Amino acid sequence: MSTRAQIQRWQWLALTLLSVTKLQAVDDPPGAIVFRQNCAVCHENARPGARIPDMAGLKTRTPAQIVQALDSGVMQAQGARLTATERTAVAAWLGLAPAAPTVGKRSNQCAAEPGWSPRGTGAKWESWGGGPENWRFQKAGGLAAADIPKLKLKWAFAIPDATAMRSQPVVLEGRVFVGGTDGSVYSLDARTGCSHWISKIPAQVRSGLAIAQTANTTLVLAGDVAGNVTALDAGTGARIWSRKVDDSPFAMVTSTPLVHNGRIYLGVASREEPEAAKPGYVCCTFRGSVLALNPADGAVIWKTWTTSEPPTPRARSKRGVDVLGPSGAGIWATPTFDVERNLLYVTTGDNYSDPTTDTSDALLALDPKDGRLVWSKQFTKGDAFNTTCVSPTKANCPDSEGPDHDFGAAAILVKLSSGRRALLLGQKSGVIHAVDPDRKGEILWQERVGKGGALGGIQWGPASDGQRVYVALSDVLVPGSTGGLFALNVNNGERIWQKPNEFCQGKPLCKAAQSAAVTAVPGAVLSGSLDGHIRAYAATTGAIIWDYDATHEFATVNGLKGVGGSFDAGGPVVAGGMLFTGSGYGSFGGIPGNVLLAFGPE
Repeated sequence: MSTRAQIQRWQWLALTLLSVTKLQAVDDPPGAIVFRQNCAVCHENARPGARIPDMAGLKTRTPAQIVQALDSGVMQAQGARLTATERTAVAAWLGLAPAAPTVGKRSNQCAAEPGWSPRGTGAKWESWGGGPENWRFQKAGGLAAADIPKLKLKWAFAIPDATAMRSQPVVLEGRVFVGGTDGSVYSLDARTGCSHWISKIPAQVRSGLAIAQTANTTLVLAGDVAGNVTALDAGTGARIWSRKVDDSPFAMVTSTPLVHNGRIYLGVASREEPEAAKPGYVCCTFRGSVLALNPADGAVIWKTWTTSEPPTPRARSKRGVDVLGPSGAGIWATPTFDVERNLLYVTTGDNYSDPTTDTSDALLALDPKDGRLVWSKQFTKGDAFNTTCVSPTKANCPDSEGPDHDFGAAAILVKLSSGRRALLLGQKSGVIHAVDPDRKGEILWQERVGKGGALGGIQWGPASDGQRVYVALSDVLVPGSTGGLFALNVNNGERIWQKPNEFCQGKPLCKAAQSAAVTAVPGAVLSGSLDGHIRAYAATTGAIIWDYDATHEFATVNGLKGVGGSFDAGGPVVAGGMLFTGSGYGSFGGIPGNVLLAFGPE
């Protein structure tokens, strides 16, 4: 074939391909084109444990949820590259049509309560762990083991356009406050579920809620997926202040704020690990931090980075990609305060890129006055991981390719029968560690309860009654794992009992993992599962004394369609003789849902 003929042939092929492309563009809906050009490379190739929803997962969301994720949620950085029309188009093409509400979401507005005071002596659960030591044990909640089998659903409240109920509520003086992935915070009557107020924060609520007191105001605190912390007036819902605590476009506040001695303490994590899956992305720029804020106005008192040096260009990886590092070591969990030693403890996540640091997958002890690092203890060395490490190409995976064994659980500070003290640390490795806070984290005992890994091991945290520590196991990606709950002796780690979750046998798509935070009351332990059940176990034997299946539709007090699903992230809270828990978690193959459930003895 002559050179001229070859040129003509290539021109014909090019025109043919261009015509096919144009025809496809004409035939395809606009949203499909936007998705193919901007989103498909990640979502169509999503792998288990990659923290990126696959196509099936995306199609469980409504268009409103997808637009919100692109506008102000976990996909804000990606959404910024699209026009508003493009964001709407891709959401309409992907999303599941939402059910129309039967009545407005304020149809259940409470009657005026002019005498309500947030500073009384009534029932409370004001923080992630129920106190600065993070025991997650409610001793005076008006609910004991004998009451648990009598629990009945009192009311259900639906969050509009939600597929997950990850934000743990708080209870104060007869009111329960809960955050939603619609960016709203709700104040509800604890007994009836009627609505006192609804308020908006800048983005989707990501953290659990917390209560803070100033000289004049009681505040409800919420962290969001865009890296903001917002304070609302507990009585009216008015926004008092909102503070962006990190400039990274990927920053998010998953860490539930801890309030102690007139300061707010919290950690910052990020969404950058999934971003590494984007072709050509240079990983990574984010580094974790701990902050102290002034409750009155949100002013930053101090900020301490979890990696001492900022990310800078490094030698190319063995796969030939450019690298920025060190990065990562974000903080997912709420801090723990040691009143006796006047120290603040935080647990950290993994690095995202090389080089690895000695403060990732670690326990850090900080001076609460100025944030100075007093000492640290690392539990997994060389753990640099991002989502491309579970892809076939591993294109942006760090050379160290760690196991993703970061900490998602807060430290629990207890006193042992010997008089020594211990910090109990649940890790995604599947190991729970007991370390001595008075000897710079010297290991007292360690006990493995699972295999661990991405989405595995111990996720959002155990609970303790001071004698036993109750550990929920996820291992959702481990073939044959039945998850389950374990009770260990706090003094030596001896396994007292274990109760595998064997209820998924023969049920398609059922996941037995128990990822949600655990809660204990006198004589009983409460643990939710990805199978859509919340169960109560006898504290001494592990016998199941109550089992509630939430995987059904609910008649809700606010008239919106409500459905229960998987239990994950935030655990149940107990106050005033009632139990409150969110149900629904549509990520990672879980069962979507959108309800806050309130239980009380019959």
